[in-house]
Parts: sequence; structure tokens; C-alpha cells
Amino acid sequence: MSSQVVIVGGGVIGSSIAYFLRASDPTVPVTVIERDPTYAKSSSALSAASIRQQFSTPLSVQMSLYGIAFLRNIGELLEVDGTKPSIELHEGGYLFLATPAGAPTLRENHALQTRLGADIHLLDREKLQAKFPWLNIEDLEAGAFGASGEGWFDGYGLVQALRKKAQSLGARYVAAEVGAIARAGRRVTHVETTDGERYPCDMLVNAAGAWARKLSAMMGIEIPVFARRRSIFNVSSPARLSPCPLLIDPSGVYFRPEGKTYICGTSPSADNDPDDLPLDEVDHALFDDVIWPTLAHRVPEFEALRVENCWSGYYEYNVFDHNAIIGFHPDIDNCIFANGYSGHGLQQGPATGRGVSELILDGKYTSLDLSPLDWSRVIENRPIVEKNVV
Repeated sequence: MSSQVVIVGGGVIGSSIAYFLRASDPTVPVTVIERDPTYAKSSSALSAASIRQQFSTPLSVQMSLYGIAFLRNIGELLEVDGTKPSIELHEGGYLFLATPAGAPTLRENHALQTRLGADIHLLDREKLQAKFPWLNIEDLEAGAFGASGEGWFDGYGLVQALRKKAQSLGARYVAAEVGAIARAGRRVTHVETTDGERYPCDMLVNAAGAWARKLSAMMGIEIPVFARRRSIFNVSSPARLSPCPLLIDPSGVYFRPEGKTYICGTSPSADNDPDDLPLDEVDHALFDDVIWPTLAHRVPEFEALRVENCWSGYYEYNVFDHNAIIGFHPDIDNCIFANGYSGHGLQQGPATGRGVSELILDGKYTSLDLSPLDWSRVIENRPIVEKNVV
């Protein structure tokens, strides 16, 4: 194949696609247009960078099972000139906690996850207390703990490793912002950047992350993906919690260890979650009013916390059903969308890269079928119900 592929967005999704394309077919010309080559505002670099199999839909579980296999072998897969990248993968596990009201869903999810091969342990109150003696279990009934295959890593390191490997395989990266997309009927003909350069394409991939909606609009497509700000807080505490997984409280507040400190956060309420908030601001009220009280309740030793650092990043948030939209839109023959991961892009990036490259090179998925995530469900109003949205 010699058709020109243009990928807009060089974060984990775009760079994963570029890597898999060039690794699968070194003859295909691939150009990646990335507006921010420093990745200073990239969701890939600003997220809490974690991976889990604890989802309630089979495809999400399967995508992350492939994702952890990829991350475990990243040194060999993405080696360039004898240098093996490291992303400091810590398989510390996720711990989802459930009240009596949420326990039936937790058990149902656990049955699905283990059937698909995920190493998740279901813990009753006694086992929770025995394994995590620092935990307040007074309002809990159960927990689900990822004994292996779940944890956290260096998201920025993953993006850089994918980018460098893709470049070493011949993918061209261009530092520019897309200003216009030209269509002729049902096809995109070229992409024009704000500096006046034109990039003809036989296939276009929208991997623009939080800016996917703007790019889609240039093609006359409305996509239900919005940039939603999420604030992350790095806190110190005299608490010494061992073992300490990435804990998801029933409220949605999460925390995980980060060296000798902890990273924590949560999503704001639906009525206080506008689009495109500035990333140079942090929602301190959310920490004071929601996160800290919840942490202190769940882990009594967290009564003493101090914020050491904080920042904000964007979720490319699919307001339709919080799952990615991957595939062709029926109105355009040569554009693949890979958008709306709603906080799961880093862990689903490898499976997306492999799948989209198959769609481009083979015209179909040949490994894991990602078609349940295509546009048809959005157009036909058939949302995927994912019960473990974090």
C-alpha cells in the first residue's frame, strides 16, 4: 500500500496508530500533524496514567488486557537503536470499593472480568480489612482488587516512546495546527495547516484528543466529544499505606501512591462541568469540599494531608456514553475517527493503534473487533452502558 495517511494528533492515540501502521507496512507514507510537540497540554501527559481491566463491558476489558501486555513488553517493542524505553510500570492494582447498594454490580462485573481472563479478586469486608488494614470499611460490603495487570505508569514516557519508534520506522511528524480540511463530495482531499502548508491524504485519521470536535466540524461532522477539565492533586501525608493500590471510592474519588506522596482527584458534578475550561486553573474547591473529606473518611490517616502540587488536564469526554468512538463516519469514505476516550485513552491506545491500522491496511479488524465502538451506535442512539466510569 502506498496511500498517504495523515493523522491529526500525535498523542498516545495518534502515535500508536502511526507506530502500528509503519510496523505493519513500511511502505505506507504516514504524516502526523501535532499542534503541541512539547505535549505541554496533552491529555496523554497530564493524566493520572493508569490501566485497569475492571470495566463492565467485554470490549473495554479486552482492550485493556491487550494494553497491559503491550506495556509489559514496551522495552522490546519500542526499542530504538539499542535504547529500550521505560515507563515505570507499577502493577499495584486497582481497588474498587462498593457499598451494599453497589455490591451486586461489583460482583456482576467481577464475573465478566475473570471470565475474560483478568486477574481480579473479589473481597468481602473481612478480606478487605485483612489486606488493607488502614481502610475504613464501616459503610462497605465488598471490594474488587486487581492482583496483576492493573496499575499506573509514566504517560508522558509512553507517548514519547511511541512517537520515537514511529519516527524511527519512517513516520513523519509535523509541528503545526490544522486550520482547514478540504472535502470533495464524500472524500477528504487534503489538510491545510495554519501556516499555509497543505497535506494531501488518501486516508485521514482524527486523533485530535480534546480538540477532536473542532477538527470534526471542519469536515461538517458533529461529534459529541468535548474538552472537560480534570484537576489532579499531589498530596503528602504521614500515612504509610502498604500495600496501596489505586483506590476508587464509591463516591468516585480516587487516589494512588506516587513515590512517597499520593495522587488524587475526582470528576466534578455534572452541573458544574462546563467545556473548555482553562488548563492553567485548578479546581481547589473540589479538593476542599469533596476530595479531602472523602479521603479522610475512607483512610483515617489521611486526616493529615497537604497539597504539594496540582495541575489540570483535559478529558476528551464523550457525552453520549463515555466510550471511545472509533471508525468511519457514514458521510465520509476516507476518514477514521478515534476520539472520546473519556479518560481511558492511555490504556486503550495500543489496542486502538493496532485496530485502526488493520482497518486502514486490511479494510477490517483482524485481531480484536472494535466495531461496537463505531459511529452507528451514536447515530442510532444506542449508548454503551459502562458501569465503571471513573
